[in-house]
Amino acid sequence: MPQRGFTTRQVHDRGQARAHSARALPIYLTAGFSFSEYDDAAAHFGEGIGYAYTRIANPTIDAVEKALAALEGGSQAILLASGQAATTVALLSLVSAGQHIVLSDHIYEGTRGLVIDVLDRFGITADFVTDIHDPQAWERAIRPETRALFAESVSNASNRLLDIPAISEVAHTHGIPLVIDNTFTTPYLLRPLELGADVVVHSASKFLSGQGHVLGGAIVDSGRFDPATGSLFPQFTSPGRRGTPSALDRAGGDARVAYARDVVAPRFGPTISPLNAFFIGQGIETLSLRVQRQSQNALDVARWLEEQPEVASVDYIGLPSHPDYELGRRDLSAGHGSVFSITLAGGAEAARRHIEAAEVFTHMTHLGDVRSLVLHPASTSHVLLTPSEQERVGVFPGTLRLSVGIEDVADLIADLRASLDAAGVPAAPATRQVEVDALQV
Repeated sequence: MPQRGFTTRQVHDRGQARAHSARALPIYLTAGFSFSEYDDAAAHFGEGIGYAYTRIANPTIDAVEKALAALEGGSQAILLASGQAATTVALLSLVSAGQHIVLSDHIYEGTRGLVIDVLDRFGITADFVTDIHDPQAWERAIRPETRALFAESVSNASNRLLDIPAISEVAHTHGIPLVIDNTFTTPYLLRPLELGADVVVHSASKFLSGQGHVLGGAIVDSGRFDPATGSLFPQFTSPGRRGTPSALDRAGGDARVAYARDVVAPRFGPTISPLNAFFIGQGIETLSLRVQRQSQNALDVARWLEEQPEVASVDYIGLPSHPDYELGRRDLSAGHGSVFSITLAGGAEAARRHIEAAEVFTHMTHLGDVRSLVLHPASTSHVLLTPSEQERVGVFPGTLRLSVGIEDVADLIADLRASLDAAGVPAAPATRQVEVDALQV
């Protein structure tokens, strides 16, 4: 063979990668994959065999998906570019124009915005349940066109814990799935699929990753799609183009996740980078160690804060003063998580001074990091809500959200003490605690 030109050689003259038994997860950082034989391409596009394009599947991403499905007790997982992408794909797999979603009022504001600002434009309507612990409140919100119930396992900001078995029973009575955002608790503390939920979503950027470096999201399905509910979800039971088998025919109980993986996710294209998937996979390997430490730190910090006269309320499930404490004792045996809110008696100005004085707690929009973080919800994450709407979900002018990390707890408490002192926060009136608690019940 004659020697090829320089530019041709710089592109092609390199050894082909061979399979090796790497102990750590390899990073397949490639847009596409070559086919060994002509028929391999047809087999992939016809039967899904092998790999062709990372938007559809990638070995690094697949490995992390399998790990997450195993940890959540699900059948399959889909890793996506962000938690917002995971929620979007999960809901768009279930709901069509003219249909309806029932959601907890205590949800991430990005999810609320997705439903109100985007899905509503396409004829998908929603109702929000404020009294999330009352199954009858969920029941009353369901319509004939409702196709999903959506809630968080633990909410932001007032740390409300959903009674998943009770609400899943309501959903299943109507043949519709319960979708749970399990970001705050992670599968180490709570596995919603084992309690009756049907679909779990995560912002994998948070605890699953742990280090705050990358974005990612995940959907995990129970694999329990009931064919008897097929008339409610024709997208799962109808043949595809050119008469290809339906998701139900191809995947059985995995019809829901098969449709999300094969149709919705690749068509919208929120593909996660294999590099980000790798970092999330690395984070998952230490998930229990981090969350265990963070939960214990959070409990110690919450107990200390509850004793400080400048703090009007502490919304942490691990405290007996929290309205969901007993439910937490039932469902959160490994710990109560590390994200919770406090409300300072001095209001918004005290919150500002407290944040600006913090040194160990980092002021940023994030949570689940190994570092401790602090945020003022009323002026950031919940700023689009009216004051009355903020109060309804436990956000007041003096409320701060804490995400407790793995630092030495003595340093965290010392930093909080210094911040309270620097803020000049007055002692909380005795009646303030009663008022806050009344709004949370």
